[in-house]
Amino acid sequence: MRHLGFAKSKWFLFASGAVLGALIILGVRFVTYKPDVVHYHANFAVYINGQREEFKGPQYYQEVAACTVHGTIQPAQRAHMHDNINSVIHVHDHAVTWGQFFENLGWYIGPNFLETDDDTMYLTSDTNKLHIVLNNQDLTDLSPITNMVIRDQDRMLISYGNIDAATVKTEYKSVPATAHHYDVTPDPMSCSGQMEKTTISDRLHHLF
Repeated sequence: MRHLGFAKSKWFLFASGAVLGALIILGVRFVTYKPDVVHYHANFAVYINGQREEFKGPQYYQEVAACTVHGTIQPAQRAHMHDNINSVIHVHDHAVTWGQFFENLGWYIGPNFLETDDDTMYLTSDTNKLHIVLNNQDLTDLSPITNMVIRDQDRMLISYGNIDAATVKTEYKSVPATAHHYDVTPDPMSCSGQMEKTTISDRLHHLF
């Protein structure tokens, strides 16, 4: 009987230790939980026949909070511009491509064409080219960007027309390099990681 009591005591201590360990792990997960929030920025510019596209008009800008802790993000919320700043892309989801961003604006870009939201089509020819420069790398005639993922602090130039290399370089220099500033600045119109708050319900959901 004495041996049986010792065995029960041993199992009780073991079970108590297991429960305590599980509670400690859950407590750490509860305290350290952070939502999987994506919010970073890139810069770009579009030139057509030497003229920079200004993207004027409210249809180009998303002014509604674009991300949530849970739920599905709509296409236009995944990558957009706002505050009438036409050189900054706000990315709110994983694996968003340049093609998807332009589709959100009503534009389409392919390996040899650029189509605006008023259905104007610009096709490459013997004299006119679709010049692509990404992060100072000339991708013209090399890599279509439609399925290329937008990366944090990318700088992209898209320029259509009959222009020389010097002009392409000058146009690329006009693309701002402000993405990092927006990365570290709270963004009240959307969901900067610095502004994101989690509820007790969010933390409990994360435990299991």
